[in-house]
Amino acid sequence: MDLGFIRSGFNIIWANDFFKEAVDTYQKNIGNHIVWEDITKIPSSNIPDDIDVVIGGFPCQGFSVANNNRSTEDKRNFLYKEMLRIVKDKNPKFFVAENVKGLLSLADGKVLEMIKSDFEDLGYDVDAKVLNAAEYGVPQTRERVIIIGNRIGRNNPFPRKTHFIPSTNGNTSALKPAITAEEAIGYLSNVKLSKDPIIMPNGEIIYNHIANTNVEDKFWGRKYDVCQEDICDYLRYWRDLSGWTTAKVDKHFGYGYTAGHWFRKDNNSGSIPKPDDWWELKKMFSFDSTYDEVVTTFIEKEIIFEQSLRITNWDRPSDTITATSPEIHVNKKRRLSVRECAILQTFPMDYIFTGNLGKMYTQIGNAVPVVLAQRIAEEIRETIIT
Repeated sequence: MDLGFIRSGFNIIWANDFFKEAVDTYQKNIGNHIVWEDITKIPSSNIPDDIDVVIGGFPCQGFSVANNNRSTEDKRNFLYKEMLRIVKDKNPKFFVAENVKGLLSLADGKVLEMIKSDFEDLGYDVDAKVLNAAEYGVPQTRERVIIIGNRIGRNNPFPRKTHFIPSTNGNTSALKPAITAEEAIGYLSNVKLSKDPIIMPNGEIIYNHIANTNVEDKFWGRKYDVCQEDICDYLRYWRDLSGWTTAKVDKHFGYGYTAGHWFRKDNNSGSIPKPDDWWELKKMFSFDSTYDEVVTTFIEKEIIFEQSLRITNWDRPSDTITATSPEIHVNKKRRLSVRECAILQTFPMDYIFTGNLGKMYTQIGNAVPVVLAQRIAEEIRETIIT
């Protein structure tokens, strides 16, 4: 987000994160004005005044109840309260917050309305929209909620779409086709992975072209195909015959979910007990041996690409780059490299990530696509100066 604002002409004068490797990367590429600290321990007096925009993001998991649940005791929503505090104390012309699309549906939309209301109480006009990064020149289908507020009496400016996704409907005559994953990263497909910078024939330097090569795996799975519905019916029959109740089963195992899994088949739902649980249920219910072998015989199986591990798109924008292990490259030899993920997030080629492989993937997956942030920033800058 910061990099996108910088590229649009803003000067970032202060930043904060509690993710050490992300802070190290920020200092290496952007500047030393970032503070590695828990934001709840940073008083507003330690943050510069006279600012135009506050930008950031906050987790939304803490807002799982209706809009009257505003307790700061829930540590998962503290960043929301901290952003609210800083906007209140610094009184910027604009603020911009990014969040996951799921924020819209939390508590039937009441959470988003609560957030908007709290910022409106500070004197801001607030709007929220879902933006798909692929429609703004990012080679990635990434939908995020962008919340913009201002106190200068202007309409909140959201960027205009520049690209269209071929599978969507509507008038696309003035738009470019969305950038595909192949267009963005295809030229790195056969470039050998290396911890060291790679100098390409054209002189371009490729940094961080490292990747997880664990694309084949084995797991323990049932040897025989089993009809889940039949097992649920079978267990429910013997449970009722034995006199056990679901509540007693839950208490016996110490599980809180058996009622919703072992004894139902609604819409093909339910689950089959693990072998240890199966043998314990057999003691409890005294059922026969009809399914003993098929349920409890396990063998080592190979994971199949197309069924168990996702392969990245190639002829359309990439799926969302996540903060965990990325998708498998189409060559099926490795996962997407750190640099390929960074390209799909539109980081510049000379932006160098620090930390171990997992930390690099997390930094990139947590980021706002640079180009999307830039498009947002350009609209806000134009609104401020005109």
